Amino acid sequence: MIARHLADGAWAERHALQHLKRRGMKLVECNFTSRYGEIDLVMRDDAVLVFVEVRMRKSASHGHPAETITAAKRQRLVRTAQHYLQRRAGSAMPDCRFDVVAITGDRQQPTTEWFRNVFT
Repeated sequence: MIARHLADGAWAERHALQHLKRRGMKLVECNFTSRYGEIDLVMRDDAVLVFVEVRMRKSASHGHPAETITAAKRQRLVRTAQHYLQRRAGSAMPDCRFDVVAITGDRQQPTTEWFRNVFT
């Protein structure tokens, strides 16, 4: 069961990456990890640096995938993004935003939704 869960997570991230690339975004980095947490995808949308959280659920019967991002998870994402910027951006601080890609369903028929600028 754990191996399947990890495989689903990796699939969801690849699926989200392809979804965003088809919409003109460019990959900067996958799975940036710090002591604060992990950011699934770091992308560029023109001059904007975008931190992307990918969420997947087989069904929305227990809530939408985007609703699983708690206040504590948002705080970890923000702290991880701040750490990323300190390590990677140097003195040239880019405009940034946080997006969520929510995937509902299975691999054969996923419903993919992209939410831009979901929190600051």
